[in-house]
Amino acid sequence: GYEDTLFHSWRFLPDGKPNPDFVLNAPKYQGASILVAGRNFGSGSSREHAVWALQDYGFRAVIAPSFAEIFHRNAFESGLVPVLLPEESVREIMARAKNKVGYKLTIDLEKCYLTDEQGLELPFVVHTDPQTHSDRRYRLLNGLDEIGLTLQQEDNIKDY
Repeated sequence: GYEDTLFHSWRFLPDGKPNPDFVLNAPKYQGASILVAGRNFGSGSSREHAVWALQDYGFRAVIAPSFAEIFHRNAFESGLVPVLLPEESVREIMARAKNKVGYKLTIDLEKCYLTDEQGLELPFVVHTDPQTHSDRRYRLLNGLDEIGLTLQQEDNIKDY
């Protein structure tokens, strides 16, 4: 139920009507499941609610050059895929999305590649530290939060 709060002060005018100048209100972006954003995305969003609002709105992934640390962690805990790409690549994707109605991106979390229908192929990471990238990618692919990860060791815990 958090979708109406997502970017509320930007998405809506003071009278409650949708702001026609806000990018997510443009018809060509309706139903998008990937949000492409600028650097330090999620700054000031220290609670899970920011991630939940994105998910409730329909986003499954966010592509950005960097993420605020707490938001980044909350994304993993809630199953939202944070894709890290160089700023130039993010700008290129934004330009392609702006110039082509129905622009589609595919995020392959198994191979860590982002592709589009126009031949774009970009490797990405979900975390800049290689070990953390591997661990968090595994958790995202398997739908595991910290509790789920711990429960994978249930037999060992019982034996102990």
